[in-house]
Amino acid sequence: MTSLPENSYKSRILTGDRLSMGTLFRVFRFRIVVTWTLTTLETAMLALFPLLIGRSIDGLLGDDYTAFTQFVGAMVVLTVVATLRRVYDTRAYGSMRVALGQAQANRAGEEAVSVTNARLLMGRELVDFLEKEAPLSITGVIQVIVALVVLFSFHGLLALAAGAAAAAMLGIYGLSARRFFTLNSDLNEQSEAQVSALESRDLSRVTAHLIGLRRHEVRLSDTESVVYALIFTALLTMLGFNLWFAATQTGATPGEIFSIVTYSYEFIQMSVILPMALQNLTRLAEITERINKEQPAT
Repeated sequence: MTSLPENSYKSRILTGDRLSMGTLFRVFRFRIVVTWTLTTLETAMLALFPLLIGRSIDGLLGDDYTAFTQFVGAMVVLTVVATLRRVYDTRAYGSMRVALGQAQANRAGEEAVSVTNARLLMGRELVDFLEKEAPLSITGVIQVIVALVVLFSFHGLLALAAGAAAAAMLGIYGLSARRFFTLNSDLNEQSEAQVSALESRDLSRVTAHLIGLRRHEVRLSDTESVVYALIFTALLTMLGFNLWFAATQTGATPGEIFSIVTYSYEFIQMSVILPMALQNLTRLAEITERINKEQPAT
């Protein structure tokens, strides 16, 4: 295969390195830091919204517009920051996909086209994680921390209940991590054979391939269903406890009860993001091994 032009954007740097998220971060660190910084600012402001809304409720009930004015100002700033981040993200991560794809194509050598095609698609998932799941994970961590701090400010038991639910969630996922790795490996192995199956023009072979894909996807989905059912049970139990405790044991105002319940609910939403990110990291660990693996010449 023809080598990449010397001035090809960033791809010449990636060509000689192990292709991984760590390498992408090193080569494109400035762009990633900029977009993650904007994400952090956006998340921090979003995390304060339930508290501002709760204070606005109590303030408006007392004919005081101070908190409401602060809430409106925060919405304006959030809109500007969120728009800038999305405009920048598309350009930054698009450049990464081009460079990574060029580097993978240059390394392909004489490997089967079906394998190169599958690995190019898998490699894009590394950039997808940096663009989507990683910022979402940052959002989750920040909002979980803010939720715990705010809940603790109302009552220690509220924060303790949320922390216990989070610990249970991570424990449940930890017990299933190895199985997720194995199931993703089986699915990726099957995906690499797709182009070869289609090129054969053999309906029985194509059908067998599609059935194989379905079998691996069902096994992965079934495992996810059981794991997330257990996780949601722990988190929803926490939400029910915090709602009962806030309404009956704290003497909180309507605005404070709204804030407590909202932060408890957001804690659930953001907490679920973390095991999802861990699951994606498990899949990407398998993909990283696969796209860096030497393929025998055909």
